[in-house]
Amino acid sequence: MKKISNTLQVLPLWMMLFITLFACDTRHEDDFMTRVSVHINAFSVTGVSGKIDNEADKIDITLPYGSKVTALSPQIAIPEGASVSPASGSIVNFTQAVKFRVKNGNIYKDYEVSVKAQNPIISFKINGLYATVNQSNKTISLIVPEGTDLTTLQPVIETAPGVSITPSLGDTIDFTNPVQFTVSNANLTEVYTAKVSAPVNGPSIAFIGTASSRNSLTNPDEIAASDWLFSKYSGAIYLSFADVAAGASLNTIDVLWWHYDSTTALPAEAVTPNVTGKIKTYLNSGGNILLTSFASQYVDALGIVPAGKGPNNVFGDFIPNGFADGSDWGISFIGNENHPVFAGLQTYETGKANLLKKNTFRLNHTAWWFLPDWGGYTNGAGWRSQTGGNNLASEAWDNALDGRVAIAEFPGGATSNKTCIVISMGAYDWYNETSNGNPSPPNDFIDNIRTLTSNSLNYLTTH
Repeated sequence: MKKISNTLQVLPLWMMLFITLFACDTRHEDDFMTRVSVHINAFSVTGVSGKIDNEADKIDITLPYGSKVTALSPQIAIPEGASVSPASGSIVNFTQAVKFRVKNGNIYKDYEVSVKAQNPIISFKINGLYATVNQSNKTISLIVPEGTDLTTLQPVIETAPGVSITPSLGDTIDFTNPVQFTVSNANLTEVYTAKVSAPVNGPSIAFIGTASSRNSLTNPDEIAASDWLFSKYSGAIYLSFADVAAGASLNTIDVLWWHYDSTTALPAEAVTPNVTGKIKTYLNSGGNILLTSFASQYVDALGIVPAGKGPNNVFGDFIPNGFADGSDWGISFIGNENHPVFAGLQTYETGKANLLKKNTFRLNHTAWWFLPDWGGYTNGAGWRSQTGGNNLASEAWDNALDGRVAIAEFPGGATSNKTCIVISMGAYDWYNETSNGNPSPPNDFIDNIRTLTSNSLNYLTTH
């Protein structure tokens, strides 16, 4: 013992510290618990069990139509010795997805839990054709073949359990004008507006996108825009960028329309040399293109503007962010009142029209040119000189069109036969998302967006 004691006394200080630290680490490792479960075994609210996906770490629960989700008390089964936060039995607001953390020993796992009330109308079809049911805006839209008699149609409607609907199931209905359907149960009554239409003859317009097919579109704004197009133009088709890359013929297409609302940055598949080269060839051969929302930036990749002269102010919110503004949003096109793009717009004064009603939820997706301070443009004249374009509209306050370029056409440049129109400002909004789980007030100016778009497509076709 004396020998050991003497040895320790002569050890260097650094070695003694090392022994101490090692001893502490050893004790810490002995307490570190990893062979435990942090899976949620069961999750339910109001007696309804959730669907647990332990690979994606998500739990989904669908409650009966009309259920409130703002104050629910989940019952959660977890492994012995584990804890969960928020705790089982606590009051939780499920307006948005909620994170639940399960902790056991020294490890934890997060679950994203979504609780929603069932939609009252599950499906709506006529003559075997399924309609698009917009649950947020409470609208139903269906395109039927040309020549269909709209006065004697019998919809087949699947509703949620316990939900009644009028007009009643099996009724023969005249859809010449929009028809209102009232759905209700013991907790809630709502009205859906159904519009059935047959396409009219028109130009060949290709709605272009990143999805493999129109049915595969996921962005609500892009879906709403494409639904409108296909309901109005019998010559409408869908093209993916993969189709273009693979050599799909563009020769018979009058106008390409790319409405891109998914991300501020353009997707990689749209800007590959193979794709841009084919679209440039199409434009140089007399083709036309309409670019809306974030797609306005495509003018740079296509060489429609000189390099680096595309939109210089690109921004916007994405769900769950967004807001409702207390003011109407619109455009000023003073000096261009007679341009065909603005024909038939509902104006509130000469050269000014609203596109987005106040208090309607908005994400403010914008990809325009900011003139006074950025890019060296100074004003509208400077922008026209540097880009070769014609600025048609700005924000509603900008009477001189010297502050922003929100709508523009590009008829000039080295290849003078190309024609392009861009529409990009926060007010150009096809779909109004819910705000904190609450339906957004309808946009009473949506017809101005439709008119502006229709005018642009027709103008490009005949220009």
